[in-house]
Amino acid sequence: MSALSGISLRDLAITLGDVLVVADLHVGRGAASDVELPVGDGDQMVERFADLCADCAPSEVVIAGDLLHSFQTIPGPVRDTLGGLKQAARDVGARIVVTPGNHDTMLDTVWSGPTETEYRHGETVVCHGHVEPESDAERYVIGHDHPTIEIEGQRRPCVLAGEGVYDGADVIMLPSFNDFVRGVCVNDMRAGEFMSPFVTDADAFAPIVRDRDAGETLEFPPLGAFRHRL
Repeated sequence: MSALSGISLRDLAITLGDVLVVADLHVGRGAASDVELPVGDGDQMVERFADLCADCAPSEVVIAGDLLHSFQTIPGPVRDTLGGLKQAARDVGARIVVTPGNHDTMLDTVWSGPTETEYRHGETVVCHGHVEPESDAERYVIGHDHPTIEIEGQRRPCVLAGEGVYDGADVIMLPSFNDFVRGVCVNDMRAGEFMSPFVTDADAFAPIVRDRDAGETLEFPPLGAFRHRL
């Protein structure tokens, strides 16, 4: 299959049929740091998520890991944000499934919904991407590295799409859904600099940028053919 076959980009997420996939919300990241503002949490994230659910009307929403940031205890605003996300999904009749990531160390203390190490949709498997997969698939959708790309001095979150790049399977890497997670700039990154074991040849991944203001999706050549133009 083409890496993007049956996939549409929406905001910093994708749809796969009637399934909405988002990654790396890192709810509570600010509360776990010295930042006074709870970065990316609260009304702003819930509002974007609710708009996305209303626009896509999914039957299921899959969180591809790192719904939470890492904590010793769960701050109160985190519970409020999670409640808002759950309500937004309920409002459109969607079920939320979490595929836990490496930051979801306290997920079981605040999340009573379904979790799956790997979520399968046909020949596509969704997981966080921080460890090797247990399931064979034709395509994997992952998060973990928070990719961004700098074009003409402007840095934007991007999706990375590679065909046949992991044991012959396609890989789609999603950016962080959290607007305030800076992410890593992939312009000059090589495979060894990515944290995910799914990236074995960075040059084979093509960046895709969703321009939310213009409602346009901008597709670029693979990094190996594109780096010199950045």
